[in-house]
Amino acid sequence: MSIQAVTTLSIHKVQSGAVTASDDQLAIEEPLEIQLVHGAERITRKVSVTMRTPGQDEELAAGFLFTEGIIRNREAIEHIPPVLAGANSVRVWLKPDVIPHLQQTDRNFYTTSSCGVCGKASIDAIKTVSAFVDLTDQLHICANILQGLPARLLPQQAVFESTGGLHASALFTPGGDLVLLREDVGRHNALDKLIGTALLEGLLPLNNYVLLLSGRASFELIQKAAMAGIKVVAAVGAPSSLAVALAREYGMTLVGFLRPERFNIYGGAERIDIG
Repeated sequence: MSIQAVTTLSIHKVQSGAVTASDDQLAIEEPLEIQLVHGAERITRKVSVTMRTPGQDEELAAGFLFTEGIIRNREAIEHIPPVLAGANSVRVWLKPDVIPHLQQTDRNFYTTSSCGVCGKASIDAIKTVSAFVDLTDQLHICANILQGLPARLLPQQAVFESTGGLHASALFTPGGDLVLLREDVGRHNALDKLIGTALLEGLLPLNNYVLLLSGRASFELIQKAAMAGIKVVAAVGAPSSLAVALAREYGMTLVGFLRPERFNIYGGAERIDIG
C-alpha cells in the first residue's frame, strides 16, 4: 500500500505508572468523493463520499460503483484518471452510451469507515441484484487450509503491522495461495478495493476463490461478495444475523470465528472438507 496510508505522531505512553514520550504510527483516514461522468453530454455527478485510507482510490471507486449496482461490468468504464497524491476525489468516466443505475444514489450514499450502510432507507433497497448470484461452482476447501488462511494473511498486512488500525480483505485459491489483498480503515472499502481490482483486471466472477475478512462479516460485505460471485466467505470475527440470512439466500458458504483450531459454519457446509 502507498506510503500515504500512514502518518507518524508524537504521543505520551503510560505503562506501569510511568509516562514516556514516543512516536506512534497511525493509519490515515481521509474523505474520498466519488464522481461519475456519464452520457453523451458528459454530465458530472457526485455519487458518494466515503472515509477511506488513501491508496488504490481508482480501484475503490470502480468496486463501489460495481458492488452497488451503479455499473454492471468493466466494459461500462471508459477510464479512471489516476488520483494525485493528496487529492480527495476520484472521477470515473463511463462510456457515452452507458446508462448508470443512478437510482441507487437515492439511498443517501454517505458512508463512514465503520458503517457502509448508514443512512440507506431499507434492507430491500440495498439488496442489489447480482449477475453472478446463480453461478454454479465446484469449489471445495479443506478445513486445515481454511484454518491456516489468517496466518498467511498477517505477514502481508504491512500497514496493519505498523499501525494495528486497518481491516483487510483477501482473496485466496482453494489451495491457500494468496491472489489479492487490500487494506483500509473501512472494512467495506477494503472489499471494494479488492473487488474493484478484480473488476479492472478482468477476474470476475470470483466464484472459484475464497474471500477472507480480517474482522466481522456484516450484511453489506456479504452483499458485495455476492455481487462479485464469491461463494465462500471466511471471517476472523463474528457474522451478523442478517449476513447469515443473506449468505443462505445466495447459497454462499459463510464461516465465522476462524481460528487455527476451530471455526463456525453458518451456511454452505458442503463446500468445506472437514476430514
